[in-house]
Amino acid sequence: MKASDFRAKIAQLYEDDDVLEIEHAVDMASKAHRGQKRKSGEPYIIHPLAVADTLVEWGMDIDTIVAGILHDTVEDTSLTLEDIQKHFGDDVAFLVDGVTKVSQARAGMQDLAQYLPQTTDNLSKLLIAVGQDVRVIIIKLADRLHNLQTLKHMPPEKQVKIARESLEVFAPIADRLGMGRVRVQIEEIAFSYLSPKDFRRLSALLKKRLGKSTRKLAVVRNEVAQALSNQSLEYEINGRVKSVYSLHKKLKKVNNNIDDIYDLMALRIIVNTKEDCYRVLGILHTLYQPMIARIKDYISVPKPNGYQSLHTTVLTPAKQIVEFQIRTHDMHDYAERGLAASFHYNEHKNSKNYTRKKSTAVLPTHMQWITQLQEIAGHLKSGEEIPSDQLSVDLFNDRIFVYSPRGDIYNLPENALPLDFAYLVHSDVGKHTYGFRVNGTIHPFDKPLQNGDVVEVMTRKTSTPKKAWLDQVTTSHARTKLRSQLRQLGLVETVSNAAAIIREKARRKETDTKTKKS
Repeated sequence: MKASDFRAKIAQLYEDDDVLEIEHAVDMASKAHRGQKRKSGEPYIIHPLAVADTLVEWGMDIDTIVAGILHDTVEDTSLTLEDIQKHFGDDVAFLVDGVTKVSQARAGMQDLAQYLPQTTDNLSKLLIAVGQDVRVIIIKLADRLHNLQTLKHMPPEKQVKIARESLEVFAPIADRLGMGRVRVQIEEIAFSYLSPKDFRRLSALLKKRLGKSTRKLAVVRNEVAQALSNQSLEYEINGRVKSVYSLHKKLKKVNNNIDDIYDLMALRIIVNTKEDCYRVLGILHTLYQPMIARIKDYISVPKPNGYQSLHTTVLTPAKQIVEFQIRTHDMHDYAERGLAASFHYNEHKNSKNYTRKKSTAVLPTHMQWITQLQEIAGHLKSGEEIPSDQLSVDLFNDRIFVYSPRGDIYNLPENALPLDFAYLVHSDVGKHTYGFRVNGTIHPFDKPLQNGDVVEVMTRKTSTPKKAWLDQVTTSHARTKLRSQLRQLGLVETVSNAAAIIREKARRKETDTKTKKS
């Protein structure tokens, strides 16, 4: 994107003061990156402007857009954080600093196991940055998306490395943030570079299948539209085509039999209210025979990333199997943009109603893992690290919802154990645990929880943590709390003390070896 095109675009969307600030950022970034080129040979400024344009499309706030324009300046130019702070304030400086730290944390890492920083200092800074302001990662996702879109200019080995990292790290992060559209974009481009033959084959297969079913689906669409109109419902109805990468994953689950995949194309119905969603569900089940096992209520119990919709699969009189997704406009917006929707300039880009965000929006309950990571980083002792494989459990595993007996909902990684739940409720609850009841039945410490479980933690004041519990927790949140309690009880040594002992043993061994040689 050229600077002139970007300027023309923002002039149509924002009020004058905000336009001036964005233009000031463009001028500063253009000057700082002057003479720098992309691998394509284009001026480097093309990249930060493309990132900022994506952030505009996502409806992000002014500070995030300005930070997107400036996101590479501190790392790649002579511009300093102090310069940015002076011209644009603390929030923009913090965001640019956070993006820079994420980039530095990745520098030199060769695979997923090394993706997260290996030193406590860098890890702490990254987690604290994400915990304090998730917009850091949103900017990084926009950055990664443009790098993928221009990947053809990179050497083949670099293409594979970036594509794999995108698929294994950035796509799951986008999913965890509820940014469904971004996740699909990242997955499709990355998959096309990692498995180009499979991508072309599945694209052709999908196109062929859709050609056969489109006309039949149009008949169903018209029938549903007529039924909804007869009930005086306001609605939108459109088709959703399964992505190539999603098809690739689904085929693995059904032994490559595409006939067992019923949602290559689904019909999506968008209505005004939650009550209307359930009315539509009833109408569909009156028109067609529902497949009971495939009815899913993600409105009452959202997915762990916040996604909400009603899903149902029906069998038509013509023996056609059709999946429907039913949601409100707000639910649809969140399904597409996820947490980015929390920072929108405003719904209709009406700048008169815009209130400048000077602090991060309150994170919803299903995003509590972000603040948990920040809390973990804040409790790390000198010399202590969170292993990258442990952090992968928190960041990239699938999630489950479990309930307390009072009906409170808690979000945990798949395969979490009961003690993970106890320490998530409160560190004191975990500390005094002596047993668990799950769904009314006594439950062992080492048996994973399942989605929808009701978990009762049995406690007593005389109960204390056991060292063996370290093998009965899976989350870094629970492990950090537990280790802290065990240290207070003198049951484990601090990591720094343990490291000192290991160094001393190594020194003695080296001394003994030298003595024997002499």
